[in-house]
Amino acid sequence: MKNKKLITLGFASVTVALALLFSTNLFASVADKKEKSKEASRLEALAKFTKVISIVEQYNVDNVTIEELMNKALEGMMNNLDAHSNYLTQKDYKNLKVQTNGEFGGLGITVGVKDGALTVIAPIEGTPADKAGIKAGDIILKINEKSTLNMTIDEAVSIMRGKVGTKIELTIVREGETKPLAISITRGIITIESVYAKSVGTDIQYIRVTSFDKKVVTDVAKAIKEKKATTKGIVLDLRNNPGGLLDQAVGLVDIFVDSGDIVSQKGRNKADDESYSAKSSNTITKVPLVVLVNGGSASASEIVSGALQDHKRGIVVGQNTFGKGSVQVVLPITDEEAIKLTVARYYLPSGRTIQAVGVKPDIEVFPGEVKSTKNEFALKEADLKKHLVEELEKVDGEQGAQLPEPDSKLVISNEMISKDLQLKTAIDILKALIITKGE
Repeated sequence: MKNKKLITLGFASVTVALALLFSTNLFASVADKKEKSKEASRLEALAKFTKVISIVEQYNVDNVTIEELMNKALEGMMNNLDAHSNYLTQKDYKNLKVQTNGEFGGLGITVGVKDGALTVIAPIEGTPADKAGIKAGDIILKINEKSTLNMTIDEAVSIMRGKVGTKIELTIVREGETKPLAISITRGIITIESVYAKSVGTDIQYIRVTSFDKKVVTDVAKAIKEKKATTKGIVLDLRNNPGGLLDQAVGLVDIFVDSGDIVSQKGRNKADDESYSAKSSNTITKVPLVVLVNGGSASASEIVSGALQDHKRGIVVGQNTFGKGSVQVVLPITDEEAIKLTVARYYLPSGRTIQAVGVKPDIEVFPGEVKSTKNEFALKEADLKKHLVEELEKVDGEQGAQLPEPDSKLVISNEMISKDLQLKTAIDILKALIITKGE
């Protein structure tokens, strides 16, 4: 009986093994068929592409070389992937390298495609475009009478750049205007100063970051350390900042946040997934913080404002940001040409995405001047007869020495604040935070 049982079990085991082997072979066969089908589909698609190229080259009314056709095909393919992927010709690739170095000739605006239209993300502060009155959100209809319909970002940038001192005309549509505006701009050398630091009173520091170039973290850290002894609160102004280098955005958040995630990126390939976290060793200050943003705040600016908001490290004031939350990489295909490809999306510490949504401010404030009304009939103590005279401190029988006037380049004046409602709101909130904290 025992032998029979063993034989039965042995037979069952062999049956199971054969079944598993059959299943494995079946799955392998199915997978192999799928792979072969996929490869056949690829070859068929490539054959169709080659055939079309050959037909166009042979029968097109104009004589077009195979190189020109391939370039047009690459441009069309990359432009149809998304608004930020594109093929970089030799000229485009060279311009990109020049711009990365921080100095170039042109107008000084960052543009993107929004709702199918060529849109100004932000003018760079102090540049010809900024001085001419170009604003974030302006839609560019024409560049020198050339329509921007179906124009790529790189083509638009290429046209707007040119010889320093030459003029260019942009026809724009602006919200609130009843008809298009024609704005003439003289091209100039664009040198980007990315960080400006000023004082508001004696205990508030105003730091404006106009773009995220390779020196942002160093310059902001230096500015904070110089005023650290007297600073009780900071206004971080990221309005009209179109973005830039990711590592600088991460580093800027790290100055204010000592632990936790800052941003993560996730793509189709796991190799493109990455997460960036704060380190306590990089934190410089923990004073109250207010962040200013608007529709011209994009990409790296949205990472900074969104991360600080998620960590409840700062109060975000202003308007909803641009909504660019995708990651592009430049991949060379030759020594002189490359493609810019979207490979991932950004995600803030809470897990939310920026893409097409942006960062919603904690307190929404529209741009404008501070309006104040003065009651001419109101009386104060100083208007009354025989009011007590203010006692002044005396130093050796004389009135205290007058403090020297501060450098206007280093101070935000009351006049500047009165013309900027968003900044005024940020300062008022910061003062309340300082009082609440008991500084």
